[in-house]
Amino acid sequence: METAAELANAGIQTPAYVLFDQLTRDQLKGADLAQLAAGVLAALRVETFFSMDECSSIMTALQSCEMGSYDEQVVRPRIAKLGPAVYDFYLEGALSDAYWEHAAESTETRRRLLDGRDPLQRAWDLIGAAWGSAVRPATVGQKPLFAGMIREINNGARMHFDEVVRELPGTFDETPVCQLAFNCHLEMPAQGGEAVVFRRRWNPEDEQHRDGYGYSRSLVENSPRVSVRAETGDAVLFDPRNYHRVEPNAAAGRRATLSFFLGVMADGTLTAWS
Repeated sequence: METAAELANAGIQTPAYVLFDQLTRDQLKGADLAQLAAGVLAALRVETFFSMDECSSIMTALQSCEMGSYDEQVVRPRIAKLGPAVYDFYLEGALSDAYWEHAAESTETRRRLLDGRDPLQRAWDLIGAAWGSAVRPATVGQKPLFAGMIREINNGARMHFDEVVRELPGTFDETPVCQLAFNCHLEMPAQGGEAVVFRRRWNPEDEQHRDGYGYSRSLVENSPRVSVRAETGDAVLFDPRNYHRVEPNAAAGRRATLSFFLGVMADGTLTAWS
């Protein structure tokens, strides 16, 4: 399906309301986050959210860190990562003890990557300044969850969705009213690595089209979509409750991101987790 810009170029009149489009800014604005949370925007790209020097420092420091991965029997192709995903440690309505151990170790490693400082705190400071209140970690049993995973997705990620209230029901101490995904691109290949977001959310019958963590592309073949190409330093935000995927790299280079979820709470504050 065409975007509003494509329809306008073709001389087709569109309604006054905003269609499923992406927006590019040179700095993060709270009003744009609000539009994204409300579903008016498909995706928000913030240029040079981190400077090239900051990205280079993080990637250089990362060379001495041991990266793990998602369960390779479920997540294919392999996605390397630093830090735990809360969903991977969720069992019978609770988080395993191994989650908290992994979270503490990963936090200690990540908080030194930006010239001895924490790139997560840098991102939270910028988001909090735009939103008007500080970002705080989501909690389970009053314990702060890990946020700020660093992921390397070079061979693409299959189409899926992320929705904490559906996947981890009743687990968080506070339930977000909206969930956003944040990805700051620490390194990008010259081509490929786009994030593709579809205007379609999960339906129960979709489980018939599931294979591991991914879903058949046939589910979204008639859905509006945007393809967001980021450069090194750019941040991309979208609603991960919409189906989305990552295209494989089409040129040499790595696709590495600082990634976490943002929860918009009933009182208007922001929480974060990975």
